[in-house]
Amino acid sequence: MTSWQAWGLIMIAPYVLVFLVFVLYPVSYGLWLARHPASYQTLFDDPVFFRTVVNTVVFLLVAVNLKFMLALFLSGFFVHERRWIRWLSVIFIIPWAVPAIPTIFSIRFMLNAEWGIINSLIFRLTAQEGPNWLNNPSLALTMAMLVHIWKALPFWTLILMAGRLAIPRELYEAAGVDGASPWQKFKFVTWPSIRTLYLTSTLLSMIWTLGDFNSVYLLTGGGPADLTHVLSTLGIRYIRLDQVDQAMATIVVALPFVLPLVYFMMKRLSVNE
Repeated sequence: MTSWQAWGLIMIAPYVLVFLVFVLYPVSYGLWLARHPASYQTLFDDPVFFRTVVNTVVFLLVAVNLKFMLALFLSGFFVHERRWIRWLSVIFIIPWAVPAIPTIFSIRFMLNAEWGIINSLIFRLTAQEGPNWLNNPSLALTMAMLVHIWKALPFWTLILMAGRLAIPRELYEAAGVDGASPWQKFKFVTWPSIRTLYLTSTLLSMIWTLGDFNSVYLLTGGGPADLTHVLSTLGIRYIRLDQVDQAMATIVVALPFVLPLVYFMMKRLSVNE
């Protein structure tokens, strides 16, 4: 072994150690805890689990698609070269840049049915009591999805902006000479150029959304009555009930959601390569 090879092994040793201790060992231990078939039988018999699966599917289909439609629209707005738009883009990115815990807790306080600022404004303007935002399962899950969209939207807007800025300006100029309308420019120039980026980003966002713990747990805690849990938060419920094997089984059950998304994303990346 040469000295360069020895130094290479020394340099990668910390990364290998971190991977073994903080990735491989926890994953292996979790799979070992979830090895008993009885854990899955108990999990499937729990009515909260099936409600959680439905919530997770709704969260993915609604939040991710709405988030990317908004990101696609806003990316077209923020690419305009105007000073006030650039200042607005700086403000727009703040929700993604600030820490999640204080911001989501602030929203939770704002949505408090008794003394939150939202219901206080509703009462002041209409003399009517506002809704019980976080004690209604449908409203609570909707608020969690809106918080997720609000927090992640700036990042994906920036990604799609980068895709738009990579499109040669000459294509738009040629389309303008041919008399293309703004919609036609988007349909025949913008969309074909960023379609792959859009679809790949959507798949990646779905993977990240499956693991989004903050938006639901910090806002609703899975309540009311455990009716707003998603798969990323259900495990905490079982851990609080001292049912660690159930919590690990929940993670294993989530793999059929994650693995197909990873497969399709890697497949698209391989085709593009």
